Amino acid sequence: MGHLGSAKPPIEISKKKAEARLEEAQQRLLRLRLMLGGQLGDKKIGPPLCVLFEGWDASGKGGAIKRLVAPLDPRHVRVSQFAAPTYDEKRHHFLQRFWKVLPGSGGMTVLDRSWYGRVLVERVEEFATADQWGRAYDEINEFERMLTAEGTILIKFWMHVSDAEQLKRFEDRKNDPLRAWKLTDEDWRNREKRKAYREAIEDMLSRTDQPRARWHVIPGDDKAYARLAVVEQVCHVIEKRLAKLGLLE
Repeated sequence: MGHLGSAKPPIEISKKKAEARLEEAQQRLLRLRLMLGGQLGDKKIGPPLCVLFEGWDASGKGGAIKRLVAPLDPRHVRVSQFAAPTYDEKRHHFLQRFWKVLPGSGGMTVLDRSWYGRVLVERVEEFATADQWGRAYDEINEFERMLTAEGTILIKFWMHVSDAEQLKRFEDRKNDPLRAWKLTDEDWRNREKRKAYREAIEDMLSRTDQPRARWHVIPGDDKAYARLAVVEQVCHVIEKRLAKLGLLE
């Protein structure tokens, strides 16, 4: 796990080489996904796989998710996106709304934002009280320990972009008629609170990084590298777990 200050690509790679490595990683992921789903190998159903994405606005979450699921049969993976909770959802514990999308044995779910909203946007925007978001770290840790104890492979990504790169992407979106819809007034307001968000992110990374639920900070200024890094990391974590279970030689 790295903090935001270390979010720089460890290597320089051309776009062409990154795309070639990405294609190789996607084929590797496809094989692993089929193994988890009981379609390859000894054809036994494997553990659930949940890949969770958080990140700055315009950090490349969507592009990374698109490349992650591209090689997979859409019937065998579910992508769930979470925005602000509804009125009815607010009547329940904040973790309640996430249960229904979690994968079962052999299943795979990708979360575009997650329960970490409680210690990020809800903290910074004061949608949750200090007591609520303060105790949420322990609640989240217990929740994730429960999931991983039952066998879930939980992979958590923070997609990081620099202040300058984020501004550039905002301006590019504003000037592109086909992408302007992706930029909202709320995105601009969030930029003004970047310092407060950074403090919340650092707290989240340090307080919720666990042995079986590690944070992987992905440097996202280089989109090609970020997409490659995500798919390779997912493959690495799956392979490590399957090897430990004796399901992968």
